[in-house]
Amino acid sequence: MPTFPSPQAPRHPTTLSAHGHDRQDDWFWLRDRDSPEVLAYLTAENNYAQQRLAEAVPLQETLFDELRSHVQEDDVSEPVTWGSWIYSTRTVKGQEYAVHERTSLAGGAPAIILDENLEAGDNDYFSVGDIAIDPRHNLMAYTTDVTGGELYTLAIRDLADGANGQNLVDRIDNVYYSLAWSADSRILFYTRTDDAMRPHQVWRHELGTDQENDILVYEEDDERFDVGVGRSRSGKYIFISASSRITSEVHFLLASEPNHELQRIAERVDGVEYHVDHYRDQFVVWTNAGGCTNFEVYLAPTNRDSRSQWTKLIDHDPEVRIVNVSAFANFLVLYERVNGLERLRVRHHNDAELVTIDLPDPVYTAWPGSNREYTTSTFRYLYSSLVCPRTAFDYDVATRQSTVVKQQPVPNFDASNYCTTREWARALDGTLVPISIVHRTDVAVDGTAPLFLYGYGSYESSVDPAFSSDILPLLDRGWIYAIAHPRGGGEMGRGWYETGKLGYKMNTFTDFCACAEHLIAKQFCDPTRIVARGASAGGLLMGAVANLRPDLWSGIIAEVPFLDVVSTMSDATIPLTVNEWEEWGNPTVESDYWTMLAYSPYDNIAAGVSYPRLHITAGLNDPRVQYWEPAKFTAKMRELCPDVNVVLRTEMGAGHGGPSGRYEQWREEALLLAWTFDTADAARMQAKPK
Repeated sequence: MPTFPSPQAPRHPTTLSAHGHDRQDDWFWLRDRDSPEVLAYLTAENNYAQQRLAEAVPLQETLFDELRSHVQEDDVSEPVTWGSWIYSTRTVKGQEYAVHERTSLAGGAPAIILDENLEAGDNDYFSVGDIAIDPRHNLMAYTTDVTGGELYTLAIRDLADGANGQNLVDRIDNVYYSLAWSADSRILFYTRTDDAMRPHQVWRHELGTDQENDILVYEEDDERFDVGVGRSRSGKYIFISASSRITSEVHFLLASEPNHELQRIAERVDGVEYHVDHYRDQFVVWTNAGGCTNFEVYLAPTNRDSRSQWTKLIDHDPEVRIVNVSAFANFLVLYERVNGLERLRVRHHNDAELVTIDLPDPVYTAWPGSNREYTTSTFRYLYSSLVCPRTAFDYDVATRQSTVVKQQPVPNFDASNYCTTREWARALDGTLVPISIVHRTDVAVDGTAPLFLYGYGSYESSVDPAFSSDILPLLDRGWIYAIAHPRGGGEMGRGWYETGKLGYKMNTFTDFCACAEHLIAKQFCDPTRIVARGASAGGLLMGAVANLRPDLWSGIIAEVPFLDVVSTMSDATIPLTVNEWEEWGNPTVESDYWTMLAYSPYDNIAAGVSYPRLHITAGLNDPRVQYWEPAKFTAKMRELCPDVNVVLRTEMGAGHGGPSGRYEQWREEALLLAWTFDTADAARMQAKPK
């Protein structure tokens, strides 16, 4: 590949202070998104990346066609029955976005209630945040974003006249996620953010009135806490939750009395989380109170704020993490994690037995589907594995049988050609770390295959082994695909998360490296051809392991990566900073400062090191990881290690999720795959003996 002069961001030394310690930051100036110099630099990096990747354009086109070949472009989701309607979502060949529709149970043709393609218009970016159908099924509230900045415009559509109903005059700007209707469909609750993009307020809007007349229902002053609003499945209650990383509190009111004052379910206690739903004539509450790390389940009266009145329903199990509880009129469904896998268990209201729903594959993921009806005898759940496309099941509580409702069609795919397994790597401290693996059955596990290793490891978020047609071009070219599940995620319960955050954060990075080393030792891969990938906090993982073990990787893809940890967590004006001190630490605390400084990728780039190839992405409008983090990291890497092959691509009109349209997303994936194949080929050529 020809070489091009890479763009160089000039030094503008700035001294930063934290806890009495001064650090010089030569690229702090890249934070000024309105500066012509900054925009020129980002544009120059984009142009450079385009030049570097130009030779792979024919392969990108081939891969784009290949990705499309595994997608049924004209498709419809599994039907969801709710009230007297059946709701579904359709995709149409050639269109970027989904079409939402419904059909009357009485019969007739489907009626389009929202065509995202029409709503998107000529905007380069478009996203629907929330859709909320009112209790009478005559109105639909929905929110849209055309920048990627995640501040939405709320509109309300009249559905009573059928397809493509007219929007009402109601329009509310700058709303965030979560909506809830009152029982009479006259009041809509929504959230708004503060200047740091923290959802801190819940507002009440009366239909037909101006936004200026909306009433503030709840405001959270503690900057560690986010707020959200929702309605119980029964439709009887509106819940307003306030939660930090380690503490939560829930208020409620009757949906039939939307103008009444809020009541509290239980007072806020630092370090105690609880979550709530309505179940028969009580609340069902799952909480970690009393040191029950993996949560236990209670029933609570609806008329008093007192933990002493709660009745225990399901005991704490140190081996089983209760993640969620779905409440129906006559049964509960527990969503749990045990031994690194999901489990769904059902408890009928008049039977204390917990019945486990059988799931077929040894390595899989399962989660609740769209369950709109409260009074029902079935439960919708979704299932997938690395070799099984997304499948919707209805589970009959009485017969204990699951029925397939729909399986995602995948053209040109035969599951029998692939196999999936789980391995366990031994971390530095002896902890066993799970790895989910998939490859073609005709690929020899003899140390010759290239490996693609994905990871995340933060926020107790689990990256479970679900099917993705995007990895088929890898598998069909003889690659082995693996997902590492390091500490910091939630795969193995709450303790797995707690031993991968704050002062234990380094475990996330060393666990990931241990997974790669295990796969090498077990001859799953060629040690010279390993490409790693992670996004957001997973991008932090990528930056950290690049510094920690640059020799392990032939290439690293870091998407919208959180790389400048100390500077970001020292600035309370940046979105997500204050309410994430409980995740990463607060640099004003000296021990936290030194812990973060030890792994912060931006602060640990070493001059002259032979780093792997790096492919880094950013979004100019990203409110979660500011674009300047990958930009600063790239600029510093270019100066300290001028021989490193690194490209930075910034989406100038998008946010954290990158391109919004599905065809645009396939093109993005094709580009990354082409870079991956080129990187592995270059590593193989370099590894050949002279």
